[in-house]
Amino acid sequence: MDERDIKILSAIANLGTGSPDRLHEETGIPKSTIYYRLNNLREEGVIKNDLYDIDYEKVGLGVTIIAEVIAEYDEGYHERVGEKLSAIEGADQVYFTMGETDFVVIARLGNQGMVEDLISQFEGIDEVIRTRFVVIARLGNQGMVEDLISQFEGIDEVIRTRSMFTISTIKNEPRLLKNFEFDTLEAIADAEDE
Repeated sequence: MDERDIKILSAIANLGTGSPDRLHEETGIPKSTIYYRLNNLREEGVIKNDLYDIDYEKVGLGVTIIAEVIAEYDEGYHERVGEKLSAIEGADQVYFTMGETDFVVIARLGNQGMVEDLISQFEGIDEVIRTRFVVIARLGNQGMVEDLISQFEGIDEVIRTRSMFTISTIKNEPRLLKNFEFDTLEAIADAEDE
């Protein structure tokens, strides 16, 4: 994948359509090039169907992080903290929950550096008291997961199974690429080519 492919995929996510006319208006890429690129992306399995569902592992976003966030309670904190969590790059679902955990954040990321950045961004939110993470990755990322686990040991306690009830959905962005800046997607594509 190159810069044009990333522009097309980002435009599909932003517009919610794969219309070559709309994609041309959004990106400035010639329609003939868009047709050609869309066909290639389908053949490569990046675009999975006519609904333009994208195989995020093929785009380089094969690591799923589920974060439980405990925040400092005060009036209106769920909206304020929820907005801050929603603004974190890569976070595609944010839920305000009832129980011991205040928020659950689900993010799809590409590599260990992105996971570390996500953790730093959580730590940068003043109201966040503590976080716990579950990392889900396919076997090809096993080494990265082992590195992450060793970093988490001693920082976060092991997550125990417990029930949780979602009070409200703060963010559930089904078009994952909308959660990333273009430069980030381009860097991921460049890393995949190496």
